[in-house]
Amino acid sequence: MPQLVRPRFAVLHGTHPAAPLPQRFRSLADREAVEVLHRAARVLVASLPALTDRLVEALYEQEPGYRAAIDADRSEVWQEVHHSLRHNVGSLLQPKEFRDAAHRTSRWIGEIRAGQGVPLDAVLHAFRMGGAMVWQDLVDETARCGPDDVRLLVHVAADVWNFVDEHCGIVADAYRQAERRLTWQRENRQRLVIAALLDGTARIADLSDAAAMLGLPEQGRYAVLAVASVRRGDPGPVRQSQPEPVRPLLNLPSALPPPGEPRYGRAEAGVATPAPLPGTAPEEPPGPDVRVAEAPAPYAGPAGPPGTAAPLWHTGPDAEFAILRLTGEPGDPGELHAIAAALDAPDGTRAGIGSAVDGLAALGDARRLAETALRACPASGGTVVLDEHLPDALVVSSPALGSALTSRVLGPLDRLDPADRDVILETLTAWLDADGSAQRAAARLYCHRNTVLNRLRRFEQLTGRCLTRPRDAVEVSLALAARRLLGP
Repeated sequence: MPQLVRPRFAVLHGTHPAAPLPQRFRSLADREAVEVLHRAARVLVASLPALTDRLVEALYEQEPGYRAAIDADRSEVWQEVHHSLRHNVGSLLQPKEFRDAAHRTSRWIGEIRAGQGVPLDAVLHAFRMGGAMVWQDLVDETARCGPDDVRLLVHVAADVWNFVDEHCGIVADAYRQAERRLTWQRENRQRLVIAALLDGTARIADLSDAAAMLGLPEQGRYAVLAVASVRRGDPGPVRQSQPEPVRPLLNLPSALPPPGEPRYGRAEAGVATPAPLPGTAPEEPPGPDVRVAEAPAPYAGPAGPPGTAAPLWHTGPDAEFAILRLTGEPGDPGELHAIAAALDAPDGTRAGIGSAVDGLAALGDARRLAETALRACPASGGTVVLDEHLPDALVVSSPALGSALTSRVLGPLDRLDPADRDVILETLTAWLDADGSAQRAAARLYCHRNTVLNRLRRFEQLTGRCLTRPRDAVEVSLALAARRLLGP
């Protein structure tokens, strides 16, 4: 406890304050006040069990934040309150002997209550209630033994309440440090669980716990979104910059479900933090001086407007992944289209949305499908919904076969002048995009219809392919896709 008796000095009109008197010359009133305080404190020490009972009952009636903890284990709360009162009242009698023990007790209480989710305001209120009850008992005991001595307690009142404020600060600091550690541990467990789900390494037996931790239905429908700024290995200036993957703003459509309870909020009072899933034990948490807020969040990312579900983000080596919960009818492509339309990413961002899967157990497959869709994105950026680009997905899923097909089908064009070759490839692509209509292809290329037909005929002569033969048309289409996505 801080020094109970403070030096006082006279201030004469027109003169400077006198120096404080030495310790042995303190006023008689201060000495008498300390003696009165000690006499009353010794009575409180002898009646600590009754004082503890009264304080626990007052907490239950006046502080809602403590009711759940008291209902869960009243004896545990009683022992905690008794321990705190014993050290704090003891500090009134022997400040030096009890100071460290009182500090340790207050820090321990702050950490325990943070783990149980009791609000910090409730913990601080409990300490102030205890201080008020101890002070009132000191006054009452002094009034009982010597009514004239009550006035002497005024000399030590400020020191007693400074002691209470000091311990409120200790409790608050310990509470916040413990809360940061617990938050870091929860976030780290969630990171590990999300990573295991997306990698497909989560055990079937752990899926129900994972669903509860993430607030997701175990048997829901999901898709995975993969986002990257650049494609690794692209030549030219894009490769030199190598920007980090970005998490685009995602204005989720109203078809997606509303969010559940906050996953990073405090635990309910009296409920311990859940144990980590098997195989996902967190690392050692940072020390008390480490600001956990500086560490990356497990899936913090831009969420949609109020009333929509936030995606669960995970950072991979080359891309960002988001788990999206779907609520539309199975087989309905509209939901994935709406998500693609809701993306708001900088120019050059590439995004791939995989096909829908059923259940958390299939999220590993959903991630691989999203990665395939991402590889099917143009190097310049864009969004690809896998279900709409399955031929491109076939090509990028087997780059070696795609390159072989390109060489086999389009290789004869390499003998041409590059400008002539590019004109033929551009015409062929426009004709296929126009569903085989030379008229629409000509309008797109700003040339005559016969020019398009002549270029197509020349392609058939050079490659030996017949564009009216379905098999050849399929091979040509896949070869063009391979050239576009994999390069010449």
